[in-house]
Parts: sequence; structure tokens; C-alpha cells
Amino acid sequence: MAEYAAPLKDMQFVLKHVVGLGQVNTLPGWDEVTDDVVDAILEEAAKFAGEVLSPLNAPGDKAGAKWKDGEVVTAPGFKDAYWQFVNGGWGNIVAPAEYGGQGLPNLLSTPVEEMWGSANIAFKLCPMLTLGAVEALHSNASKELQDRFLPNMVSGKWTGTMNLTEPQAGSDLSLVRTKAVPQPDGTYRLTGQKIFITYGEQDYTENIIHAVLARIEGAPEGVKGISLFVVPKVLVREDGSLGARNGVKCVSIEHKLGIHASPTAVMAYDNATGHLVGEANRGLEYMFVMMNAARLGVGLEGVSICERAYQRAREWAAERLQGRPVGVAGAARTAPIIQHPDVKRMLLTMKATAEATRALAYQASAYLDRSRRHPDEAERRRCQALLDLLIPVVKGWSTEMGIEVASLGVQVHGGMGFIEETGAAQHLRDARISTIYEGTTGIQANDLVGRKVGREAGATMKALIAEMRPVAAQAAASDDADLRAVGARLARAIDDLERATGWIVETFPADPGAVAAGAVYYLKLAGFAIGGWMMARGAIEATRMLGAGEGDAQFLRGKRLTARFYADHLLPQVDSLAESLMAGGALVRSAEEALV
Repeated sequence: MAEYAAPLKDMQFVLKHVVGLGQVNTLPGWDEVTDDVVDAILEEAAKFAGEVLSPLNAPGDKAGAKWKDGEVVTAPGFKDAYWQFVNGGWGNIVAPAEYGGQGLPNLLSTPVEEMWGSANIAFKLCPMLTLGAVEALHSNASKELQDRFLPNMVSGKWTGTMNLTEPQAGSDLSLVRTKAVPQPDGTYRLTGQKIFITYGEQDYTENIIHAVLARIEGAPEGVKGISLFVVPKVLVREDGSLGARNGVKCVSIEHKLGIHASPTAVMAYDNATGHLVGEANRGLEYMFVMMNAARLGVGLEGVSICERAYQRAREWAAERLQGRPVGVAGAARTAPIIQHPDVKRMLLTMKATAEATRALAYQASAYLDRSRRHPDEAERRRCQALLDLLIPVVKGWSTEMGIEVASLGVQVHGGMGFIEETGAAQHLRDARISTIYEGTTGIQANDLVGRKVGREAGATMKALIAEMRPVAAQAAASDDADLRAVGARLARAIDDLERATGWIVETFPADPGAVAAGAVYYLKLAGFAIGGWMMARGAIEATRMLGAGEGDAQFLRGKRLTARFYADHLLPQVDSLAESLMAGGALVRSAEEALV
């Protein structure tokens, strides 16, 4: 069984020729992030992913993390890999430079993070959440708290977590009961229980810094009364040295469908000392900094699973001998199944989906960088609005597609896909949590149709549609038959996206329930359509490069063919999703009788 090999050619192509690396590395402070530097970093990351993380993936799944008496022992090899990761500087690529980070663009860190997820999602979750905690503290905590906690978190000496969920408060954070009692010295004592805390306990590091939502005594009810606290596993003195063990403990870890090597902890807080982050009762606002970073990271996990499941299925199909392919002249009586038309269809679906979700995630990262560093304020606002629009699509659509692609990977393997030894089943099991992490697909969809479309009368989506149309027109006007077909399909998909957006804008003010009933249809519709836009941009550039004699001709021809397949086989779903959105709301809301 071959290990993961990062798709460097596609990553580099998307960065440089589709989403505009040149528009990011020319922003203030990033002029040294040249193409050569990017290539070197990606190549080294690919080696680490393939040689260190990937070999631990299947054994880690089998061994899992173990809990005993409040302590967690991670899967064999994971602790050593973590310190190789830290010592290689991989955990602080985008972390703030003033606390020891490299401060590089998110657009560069995104393909690197994709590699970690493809090679070993269970490993990747710990540094992903640490980075989210770093960002939440860097954005909102006092200078004193930042100086006390961030240097060791950025270096990887300590890790970080996000503590939101409680047994009675899943996605409804207004029900949070964890209590915070102010102390004379300005700290707080926290008491309560948190569940589903990824890497809430581990044996990698001497300390874990928990970002915890809690309610100060006397705070308003609901989300308006939630505050954010930083609660270390081991108390940290003002000079940065470690003190006594704090009153927080892992009381168990969950037995899960997948990601077995990632400990998912139940955390008990018993008069644990915590420090208020920012102002009281603004905790949910602050936590959204971390949550949005995590949503992009989880969306990228969908990309990662698409790529890894595709690679494994392609390898299997090239070697598995079964039957004579239909319609293949001169085929052997027993041929590799990759020659069978339906297997080709499945593999092309997997490949096209991986490439579309990848380009979409990278585009979101480019908007993120431009929203923070571009010198023009109007452009920063524009990119922030587009990023906000895309976050639920990247998170929701990419993870849903990750499950579909992983399932197709099992199907390509046939009966052997259902057998754990082939590895295909692990990808499906690991992928399943991604549509639930950081808000379910339904939550992402309601955010998209409500806050991002309905409440602003579709302004940002309409602006994005206006950017998409010239690409469809350029492809449709090409002398190349494949590009013309891609352009025509994309134009129809954009029409459907515009039609569905108009329906939401018209319906949402008077009947938000009808919109909510079809929100997931709209999210998927947007994903397919915007993904088609990304694929068309890649096909146009690949065609140009082929004509100019630039680049790897075989790779570029593959990009064109994959874009054509996406347009012919995946984009037509947009029309049916639009119909389901607009026709299904009333029936879904009145369907309780059918569910009895």
C-alpha cells in the first residue's frame, strides 16, 4: 500500500495560475514569499507528510489514543512525530511574528495544512486547534495574557484547545452552564463540564491551554452572557514558569467511528483558575475568531480526504485485475479495473471533486490574506465580505463532498473496500465527523442563506456572480471545443445560482423557515457552481499554457479533461438543487405527520 504523495503540481498550479499567488506575495511584508520559496516549502512539507505522518495513519487508527486515570497516551509514534513537526517549524507558519511565528500568508499555509490532513487527519487536528487558540488570544486577549501564553503556544511547546460544547448545549451555546466566579486577584474560578474537546488531554506537551466559554455569575441569559477564558492545564506564573496543576481534568475520552488516534476528551473544571479574555460577555464574539479559522481548517479536511481517497482508489484500480472492460477494443480477458468505464467515471468524479474543492479553499485563503494586508481599505472590505460568504461553503460543501468521495473510494475497491486492511474504509470513517465539526452542514447552510445572503439582500453573492460570468463567457467564446462546453455549462450553473439567490432574497424576509428548509440545497448548489468557476479558470489557463508551450503538457491536458468532466457530470446538479430549494420548503415544514 503506497503512502500519500502530495499533489504538488496541482497545488502549485492553483496557487500561481488560478487564485493569484502574485496578488498575495506582493502585499506589504510578504515580498520575500517568492515562487521559489513557496515551491521549496511545499516540497519539504510533502516529504514530511509522506515520510513521517502518512506511515502513522493506519497504525494510529488501529491503536488509537488510550485513557487511564485522567491521563491520555497517544498512539505509538505520534509524540515523536509531533516534536519533529515542531522542530521543523511546521506549526507556526502563519503565527504572529512578534511571538516567534513566521507570519507567512494563509495562502501558503493552506496547501501545507491540506497535506497534513491527507497524510494523517488525526494528527493534524492538534496543531490546527492550537493555531486557532493562538489567533483568538492574539486578536482579543490583553498584552499581559498574550505575553504569558503565546510564545510557548506559537513554538509548539504548549498546545491549545477550544472548549464550547457541554452535554446539554451542543450547537446551542446559549445553554452553556459552566460557571465563572471572580476572585480578588482578578482571576476567575471555573466549574463545569465540556465534551467533545479534541486533544483536551495528550502526552505531547507539558501544558495545554484551554480556551473556554463560561458564564460569569450574574451575567445575562443566553449568548449575551457568555465570556471567554484562558484556562491552562498547569498554572503559569507571571514570569512564564509553570506552577501547580490547575483544577481541570480529562475524565474520559470518547469511543468514535473514526479519527481514533485523536483523543476526544470529556473535560471537568473544578474551581479551575482562568483568565478573562477581553471584555466580559463578549466570549462568543471572540470565539468566532477561532471558530472561523477552524471552519476553514475543517473544510480543508474535506479536500484532504478527497485527495487521499482518490489516490488510494487510483492505485487499487491500476493493479486490481477483474473482467474484460466493456467497449475497449483488444482488452485482455482479465484487465486492470481502471480500464472499466464505470470505474473511470468514479475515479474522475473523485479527482474532479478534489481539484474543485482544493481551488475553492485556496481562493478563500487568498481572500483572507487580502482582507488583512491589502493597502486599500475598500479592497480589504470586499475581500472580507467574499471570505465570509465562502467560509460556510468551504466548510459545508467540501466536507460533504469528502464523504461522497471517500464512499466512492470504497466502491472502487469493491468488497475489499469494506475490509479494513485496504485502508479505504478508514478514510470514510475519518471523513464522517467533518460535516459535524465546528457546526453541522445545516448550521453552515443556515448561516449562508441567513446572515450571508438573506440579511444583505444577496449583495455579496451577486458581486461574486458578477465576477464569475466573464470567466464563463471567455470559455464559451473559445475556439477550443472543450472550453466552449465548459463555458456553456458554467453559464447555466451561474444562471441557476442567480435564480436561487433571487428566490432567497425575495422569500427570506417574510418566510425564513421556507428558506431554512432548503438551505443545504443552496449551500451545495453554491459549492458546485463556484467550484465550476474555479475549474473553468484552471482550464482556461491550462489551454493558454499549452498553446504557449509552457509547463508540463500531460498535466495541463489532464487539467482540461478534468474540468470538462466536472462541467458535464457535476455541474448539472446545480439545476436540480435550485429546483429542490425553491419547491421543497413548504413540504418539509409540514412533514411531521410523515415522520411519525
